Amino acid sequence: MSELDQKINEHFPGLVVRKDLVKTVKGNAIVPTYVLEYLLGQYCATNDEATIETGIETVKEILRKHYVHRNEAGLIRSTIREKGRHKVIDKVSVSLNDKRDVYEAEFANLGIKQVLVDTGTVKAHPKLLVSGVWCIADLEYEFTEDKDVSPWILATLKPIQLSHFDFDTYVEARKQFTTDEWIDLLIQSIGFNPEMFGRRSKLSQLLRLVPYCERNYNLIELGPKGTGKSHIYSEFSPHGILISGGEVSVPKLFVNNASGKIGLVGYWDVVAFDEFAGRKKKADKALVDILKNYMANKSFSRGVETLGAEASMVFVGNTQHTVPYMLKHADLFNELPEQYHDSAFLDRIHFYVPGWEVDIIRGEMFSDGYGFVVDYLAEILRSLRNHDYSDRYNDYFSLCTDISTRDRDGINKTFSGLMKILYPQGEASSEEIEEILKIAIEGRKRVKDQLMRLDSTYAEVRFVYESKSGESHAVKTLEEEEYPNYYYRIVGDGSDGEEVVVDGDTGAGETIVEDEHVTAETPGTITQATEIPTLEERHFVFQENQRGISYETLFGSYLKDATKITIVDPYIRAFYQIRNLMELLELITKIKPKENEVKVHVVTSKDPDGFKHEQQEENLQKISESALAIGIYLTWDYAKQNSIHARSITTNHGWKISLDRGLDIFQHYDMNDDLAFANRLQEARPCKAFEVTFLRSEK
Repeated sequence: MSELDQKINEHFPGLVVRKDLVKTVKGNAIVPTYVLEYLLGQYCATNDEATIETGIETVKEILRKHYVHRNEAGLIRSTIREKGRHKVIDKVSVSLNDKRDVYEAEFANLGIKQVLVDTGTVKAHPKLLVSGVWCIADLEYEFTEDKDVSPWILATLKPIQLSHFDFDTYVEARKQFTTDEWIDLLIQSIGFNPEMFGRRSKLSQLLRLVPYCERNYNLIELGPKGTGKSHIYSEFSPHGILISGGEVSVPKLFVNNASGKIGLVGYWDVVAFDEFAGRKKKADKALVDILKNYMANKSFSRGVETLGAEASMVFVGNTQHTVPYMLKHADLFNELPEQYHDSAFLDRIHFYVPGWEVDIIRGEMFSDGYGFVVDYLAEILRSLRNHDYSDRYNDYFSLCTDISTRDRDGINKTFSGLMKILYPQGEASSEEIEEILKIAIEGRKRVKDQLMRLDSTYAEVRFVYESKSGESHAVKTLEEEEYPNYYYRIVGDGSDGEEVVVDGDTGAGETIVEDEHVTAETPGTITQATEIPTLEERHFVFQENQRGISYETLFGSYLKDATKITIVDPYIRAFYQIRNLMELLELITKIKPKENEVKVHVVTSKDPDGFKHEQQEENLQKISESALAIGIYLTWDYAKQNSIHARSITTNHGWKISLDRGLDIFQHYDMNDDLAFANRLQEARPCKAFEVTFLRSEK
């Protein structure tokens, strides 16, 4: 186990499970993750391998004997009849038979109905009345000739979820972890390997949890297919429900006026609409109107009566176009059905998760480390709904007075949710608080900036926060930094029928590099897929997940005409790091005259693992031999361990490029997929947060 896994098991004994075990036990059982982890938590919540192996077999046996497959329902019914009693795992829903004044259960996979349920069970578990709950139930069979009486008898019924937890113990244990360790624990808890994500990407994943710990929180995430947008809402928690297809009726969601039965918002903490996007989809205007009122006021009308609810609303959907395409031709909400592409509805959204920044899920991204049993974390998040952390930044920062009440509410709710998730103890440093405050502002700003494209009546807002020292900090979205020429335009019909382009608050084409403002045409500014046109001493800061960056746009102009190049980087060891070197040599080959030869010398460090060092040496030797044919002479030296502190590229014609991350500037991507553009084009890869400085040096 890693040091983090050991620490997790030490401070949360019996409440964590190894995340790869879910795949091991699932087989062909179509049950939610929280059901499997509930069972694994009963038998495998340990770090002892022998106990884990025994527990896995026990869970498999329980699923084999008691999980009801639809195609085996007849066999299970026969087993109950012959044995008289049998335990089953199935999804159970309950309805009131008002003609007989009794509650009746329906077992989804087993295919039986009208099973009597006592009132006490329904009162203890009211979600049985809405869409069903996964349960472990003991069923009995007793034949009767009375046609109105079901032969199926429910002996016991237990929803599969945690029975209790100690919140104070959870908070005390949190204090034993650093912020980075805690974030990695949470990422492992939702099933991912934290090593495959940068800081911003991790926080994007955790933002999906905010609706579970914040009442009446409205979140939208639009992005490419396959990024795991709906997973958190379908399998993570027994307190959330995912509506497939994104379509639901007013009575089902809010209240049935005929029966008086309250809908989904009255029973679930989170109601998520899957596949919400689709321009051609039709939506019930009455539903849109009542959603607007509920999202704004936490209430809805039933005839003359007004009811309230606490369910958070989540909307997830796929985008069909790239971000620059949407910004140039429409807006970032353009994929929504026409009825929802409405400024009054969208203004109720508290946060827009940029789904295009979330990488498509690959097998290597799943975790084999330890994380919370998801049902335990789900109960913790649910209990946090009773807390309010929205004012925790007031000791350090304040929001600009320009920010409206609705914008302020969105920012505060997101900030409160992230504080609960990351710092449930309620204490954080000013730097940590500033980090999540900026994220909260960015997500609401993304909503508001698009609203101003849709509706010119919205007033311009400065999304700025101020420190107690009086220093102002403007917040920008990442796509605002990446595509300034498109971000600030409003696309609409002018009086002459032509496109109308209106500049935003910082001016079309303007971008910010550190503290100086430079336009896209300013020499030295790096924009998408364009080389630096002139050689100047400059410093650049790049945000995590920024795209459109390549070695050519960064280094091409500075390496051109050099005949000797020295690369200092202690981490040219692993295969992907060796590949980075190879791609830099490809650039040098591309920009040098064919008749010229270039000497490239690498100063790196040995991999401490003997076997891996042999591979490192072998790979460097292969590149060296291959490079000879194209006029590049590659040599290398190994520096002493930890003796290299500054990473750089130096040329013999007067330039030194200082790199805080060396050549390792890209996020993880699938190097095994030859048909993925991220594998072929550096510009298609999201980058890590990094800085680069160009300095003149002695030749």
